[in-house]
Amino acid sequence: MRSKSTAILLCFFGGCLGIHKFYLGQNVAGVLYLLFCWTFIPALIAFIELFVLITLSDIEFNTKYNQGVTNTSGAVSAKDATSALADLKNLFDSGVITAEEYEEKRQNLLKFL
Repeated sequence: MRSKSTAILLCFFGGCLGIHKFYLGQNVAGVLYLLFCWTFIPALIAFIELFVLITLSDIEFNTKYNQGVTNTSGAVSAKDATSALADLKNLFDSGVITAEEYEEKRQNLLKFL
């Protein structure tokens, strides 16, 4: 899974060579950056992309570069969501949370499936 902070660092330090493009899985763009690095055009584009990467939210970054994985905002996979739902049900059954809390948290978990 690709990290947003790693992509930002690679863009800052190796953007003119397209290192961040290779990291993000855009190999054709990375090769183009390497071919044209002597023109400083890739450095200018990487400077702009640096700010784009910084301003992307984690959800947008994961949607674009990690095929929609949303590990920073909820369940990562159906298996994790199922396990979280089971834990939530156990809390409800044991009386730790109310029915309203249970339903609210269940709806939040189901949004990410």
